[in-house]
Amino acid sequence: MSDVDGDGGSDLDRLFARVRACTVCAGALPHGCRPVLRGTATARLLVIGQAPGARVHASGVPWDDASGDRLRAWLAMDRAAFYDESRIAVVPMGLCYPGTAPPTAQGKSGGDYPPRPECAPLWHPPVLAALSGVRLTLLIGQYAQARYLGDRRKATMTETVAAWRDYGPAFIPLPHPSWRNTAWLNRNPWFDAELVPALRRRVVAALDG
Repeated sequence: MSDVDGDGGSDLDRLFARVRACTVCAGALPHGCRPVLRGTATARLLVIGQAPGARVHASGVPWDDASGDRLRAWLAMDRAAFYDESRIAVVPMGLCYPGTAPPTAQGKSGGDYPPRPECAPLWHPPVLAALSGVRLTLLIGQYAQARYLGDRRKATMTETVAAWRDYGPAFIPLPHPSWRNTAWLNRNPWFDAELVPALRRRVVAALDG
């Protein structure tokens, strides 16, 4: 079982090695443990999402899927820029793929299970402390927003994202860029019209300012 104490915990490379060796949730993960995270002490942008999906579990590369393509489009960023660990860190709420729920009675995909609750309390404090260069954190989805906005979060994810100006300069809350949220994006045109341009400006300022 992994813990967060011990030799090398202040060194980011060794800390990440310990995180990637974590087996705390092994008994609850139908596809096994493969913690996925990236970053260096010089990273200025931190992306906190939900948990890896099946494709990311297979590749070991965060946001290596259609959701990642949409996220990079929001950021106006290509893959090379997004995966530059010296500038961008990725630490999801759940570090391993939690598996997919069975189809509903109507035959629709059940979607992935929520992030395992053990990950963030165990690993986020030491990892985020080691990512000392971060200037801006993107909180993608309700789980990241619940942990890092706390009682500042609004009643719904939509209201929280709509109030994005209230959480600066440290945070920007975002919906998950999954295809499942396409209808949400269509119902909320202010997201593309107002938040995305501001997001791009804030990211550029954090990375290059």
